[in-house]
Amino acid sequence: MKVDQKGHTVTIKDTQGDFNDFVEKVTQQFKTFEKHNVIIDLSADKNVSENDLKAFLPLVKIQKKAKKSFVIVASDLDFNSVSDKLTVVPSLLEAHDIIEMEEIERDLGF
Repeated sequence: MKVDQKGHTVTIKDTQGDFNDFVEKVTQQFKTFEKHNVIIDLSADKNVSENDLKAFLPLVKIQKKAKKSFVIVASDLDFNSVSDKLTVVPSLLEAHDIIEMEEIERDLGF
Protein backbone atom coordinates (compact mmCIF):
# COMPACT_ATOMS: atom_id res chain seq x y z
CA MET A 1 0.00 0.00 0.00
CA LYS A 2 1.39 3.35 -1.07
CA VAL A 3 0.07 6.58 0.45
CA ASP A 4 0.64 10.02 -1.11
CA GLN A 5 -0.63 13.20 0.47
CA LYS A 6 -1.04 16.41 -1.50
CA GLY A 7 -2.71 19.24 0.36
CA HIS A 8 -6.11 18.13 1.65
CA THR A 9 -6.17 14.88 -0.38
CA VAL A 10 -4.67 11.45 0.35
CA THR A 11 -4.18 8.97 -2.50
CA ILE A 12 -3.95 5.33 -1.43
CA LYS A 13 -2.66 2.86 -4.04
CA ASP A 14 -2.77 -0.91 -3.90
CA THR A 15 0.75 -2.21 -4.51
CA GLN A 16 0.25 -5.85 -3.46
CA GLY A 17 -2.43 -6.95 -5.93
CA ASP A 18 -4.51 -8.63 -3.20
CA PHE A 19 -7.79 -6.68 -3.11
CA ASN A 20 -9.18 -8.14 0.13
CA ASP A 21 -5.92 -7.55 1.99
CA PHE A 22 -5.82 -3.98 0.65
CA VAL A 23 -9.38 -3.23 1.82
CA GLU A 24 -8.52 -4.62 5.27
CA LYS A 25 -5.37 -2.45 5.54
CA VAL A 26 -7.21 0.69 4.43
CA THR A 27 -10.01 0.01 6.90
CA GLN A 28 -7.59 -0.58 9.79
CA GLN A 29 -5.60 2.58 9.08
CA PHE A 30 -8.56 4.77 8.12
CA LYS A 31 -8.42 6.88 11.29
CA THR A 32 -5.22 8.46 9.95
CA PHE A 33 -6.92 9.48 6.69
CA GLU A 34 -10.37 10.56 7.90
CA LYS A 35 -9.58 14.28 8.06
CA HIS A 36 -8.62 14.29 4.37
CA ASN A 37 -10.32 13.67 1.07
CA VAL A 38 -9.47 10.12 0.01
CA ILE A 39 -8.70 8.66 -3.41
CA ILE A 40 -8.44 4.88 -3.62
CA ASP A 41 -6.35 4.06 -6.71
CA LEU A 42 -7.20 0.62 -8.07
CA SER A 43 -6.29 1.46 -11.67
CA ALA A 44 -3.52 -1.17 -11.75
CA ASP A 45 -5.87 -3.97 -10.60
CA LYS A 46 -7.70 -5.24 -13.68
CA ASN A 47 -9.65 -7.91 -11.74
CA VAL A 48 -11.69 -5.57 -9.55
CA SER A 49 -15.43 -5.92 -10.05
CA GLU A 50 -18.32 -3.59 -9.24
CA ASN A 51 -19.25 -5.99 -6.43
CA ASP A 52 -15.76 -5.77 -4.88
CA LEU A 53 -16.05 -1.99 -4.58
CA LYS A 54 -18.97 -2.34 -2.18
CA ALA A 55 -16.40 -3.25 0.50
CA PHE A 56 -15.63 0.48 0.68
CA LEU A 57 -19.22 1.54 1.53
CA PRO A 58 -18.63 1.79 5.32
CA LEU A 59 -15.67 4.12 4.69
CA VAL A 60 -17.73 6.19 2.24
CA LYS A 61 -20.35 6.73 4.95
CA ILE A 62 -17.69 7.91 7.40
CA GLN A 63 -16.29 10.37 4.85
CA LYS A 64 -19.71 11.77 3.92
CA LYS A 65 -20.51 12.42 7.60
CA ALA A 66 -17.16 14.20 7.98
CA LYS A 67 -17.95 16.28 4.86
CA LYS A 68 -14.98 14.83 2.97
CA SER A 69 -14.77 13.14 -0.43
CA PHE A 70 -14.09 9.46 -1.13
CA VAL A 71 -13.32 8.63 -4.76
CA ILE A 72 -12.29 5.28 -6.24
CA VAL A 73 -10.20 5.11 -9.42
CA ALA A 74 -10.80 1.90 -11.36
CA SER A 75 -10.49 1.16 -15.04
CA ASP A 76 -12.27 -1.53 -17.08
CA LEU A 77 -15.58 -1.22 -15.21
CA ASP A 78 -19.13 -0.64 -16.35
CA PHE A 79 -19.58 2.65 -14.49
CA ASN A 80 -23.36 2.55 -14.98
CA SER A 81 -23.65 -0.62 -12.89
CA VAL A 82 -21.68 0.75 -9.92
CA SER A 83 -23.71 1.70 -6.83
CA ASP A 84 -24.66 5.38 -6.79
CA LYS A 85 -23.36 5.58 -3.22
CA LEU A 86 -19.83 5.14 -4.61
CA THR A 87 -17.95 7.70 -6.68
CA VAL A 88 -15.92 5.73 -9.23
CA VAL A 89 -13.92 7.33 -12.03
CA PRO A 90 -11.50 5.95 -14.65
CA SER A 91 -8.49 8.24 -13.94
CA LEU A 92 -6.65 10.07 -11.17
CA LEU A 93 -7.19 13.38 -12.95
CA GLU A 94 -10.95 12.88 -12.85
CA ALA A 95 -10.74 11.90 -9.18
CA HIS A 96 -9.02 15.19 -8.35
CA ASP A 97 -11.59 17.08 -10.44
CA ILE A 98 -14.48 15.41 -8.57
CA ILE A 99 -12.93 16.30 -5.21
CA GLU A 100 -12.42 19.88 -6.32
CA MET A 101 -16.08 20.15 -7.42
CA GLU A 102 -17.32 18.58 -4.15
CA GLU A 103 -15.16 21.00 -2.14
CA ILE A 104 -16.75 23.93 -4.00
CA GLU A 105 -20.23 22.51 -3.38
CA ARG A 106 -19.50 22.16 0.35
CA ASP A 107 -18.11 25.70 0.50
CA LEU A 108 -21.34 26.96 -1.09
CA GLY A 109 -23.43 25.00 1.37
CA PHE A 110 -24.87 22.26 -0.85
